[in-house]
Amino acid sequence: MRVLLVGEYSLLHNSLKEGLLELGHEVVLIGNKDGFRKYPLDYNYEPKYLNFKILTIPRKIIYRLFKFDFAGLETGFRFFLFLPKLQNFDVVQFINEASVKTTSGFELYLMKKLCSANKKAFMLSTGIDYSTLTYYIENPSKKSILQPYFTNPKEDKEFKAFYAYLSKSHSKIHDFIKEKFNGIIATDFDYVEANSKNPKYSGFIPCPVNTKKLISKELVIAEKIIIFLGISKWSYHQKGILFFEKALDIIQKKYSDRVEIIIANTIPYPVYIELYNKAHILLDQAYSCDQGYNALEAMAKGKVVFTGAESEFMEYYKISERVCINALPDVDYLVAELSFLIENPTEITAIGKRARAFIEKEHDYIKVAKQYLDFWKNF
Repeated sequence: MRVLLVGEYSLLHNSLKEGLLELGHEVVLIGNKDGFRKYPLDYNYEPKYLNFKILTIPRKIIYRLFKFDFAGLETGFRFFLFLPKLQNFDVVQFINEASVKTTSGFELYLMKKLCSANKKAFMLSTGIDYSTLTYYIENPSKKSILQPYFTNPKEDKEFKAFYAYLSKSHSKIHDFIKEKFNGIIATDFDYVEANSKNPKYSGFIPCPVNTKKLISKELVIAEKIIIFLGISKWSYHQKGILFFEKALDIIQKKYSDRVEIIIANTIPYPVYIELYNKAHILLDQAYSCDQGYNALEAMAKGKVVFTGAESEFMEYYKISERVCINALPDVDYLVAELSFLIENPTEITAIGKRARAFIEKEHDYIKVAKQYLDFWKNF
């Protein structure tokens, strides 16, 4: 089978590609390297000329005045130039509703071109899209990354970009997907319920994780328990970082002689990985129902991760013993969970082993690639 993967999000499509290649299929991945993350790609369409420093200031001025970023146009144009190479695939799969990240009109044009030049089209529901955003707004009590905004609308800077998915221009993309695509696939339980009523919803497939690349080492606690919190200024409120910070302040005072706390704030990815590799416990996010890719990678390395693990996740996988810690936006709860682990270090080792075993069983990239192949064939 010839497969075209459009867009990248935290190595999801890269890991899927690796699984498909091992199964003997031909795969092309076109996407954006995402700056310092440097995602491996066959074709890269990220803007080149408008990223030059000499153009940064006028570009920012135009954006502040007119809320328009010309880099999006260059992105779309660079993608357009690849179109002759993106034909005659059995399946084309988009990472989300805005895979190219150009203007809505250009995005729809490129999407139509790809659909007409290839046999089947699928979209992943991962991150925010029209359906999930609408669902979260209609169900504000549902645990989601929008809850901090509902609680404190003053923090709107971090969430403004989401609302572009409700614009008239973007709704045309959503309508086209409902009409022309073969299916929509949810990548974790944060997106299942939001898409369940969509006639093109195909089902749920876990994120693929290349367990051969992510080496797991047994968590050995020689002196202090190391707790790691990685912060991105672009998702500070979405991930509930404030609750983790407050909890860590209390833990530091309570167990100063037993813990080492590492906090990394918006640092280059290689430095981030070097620091987090040292940790026994990783604090990921407090507003999710399931694990995102960052959490899955840490679990694959045998770490104890505070992330989403709500009832739907536990029930689906029939989990009786914790493979991660279900994080909540509640300081007292987080302190209690951290305190238990610090006072029972053997549980840290046990959860770390179960985390790795869980990833190998449910998220193995070859096993997941086979699930995708079945979906693509049946829809």
